[in-house]
Amino acid sequence: MYTYKSEILTVSAKWFSDKASPADAAELDGLINARAAEGWELVTYDYMATSLQVKGAFILTFRKEVRE
Repeated sequence: MYTYKSEILTVSAKWFSDKASPADAAELDGLINARAAEGWELVTYDYMATSLQVKGAFILTFRKEVRE
C-alpha cells in the first residue's frame, strides 16, 4: 500500500513566453531530489497555466510505500 502527497511548485513569471527557464528546471530538480531523499517517488506531474499565461505552476504527486 502507498501513501500519496501532492505539491504545487510555482514557476517564474512568463511574460509573453511559455518557455521554462533554467532556474525553473533547477527548482523542479531540487524538489524532486529532495523528496526522493525522503523516500518519496515521483508518480505524476502536470503544468497548470493561468488564463493570462503570466505565471504557472507544476503539480507533482509523490508516493511512498507504507510498511506495516
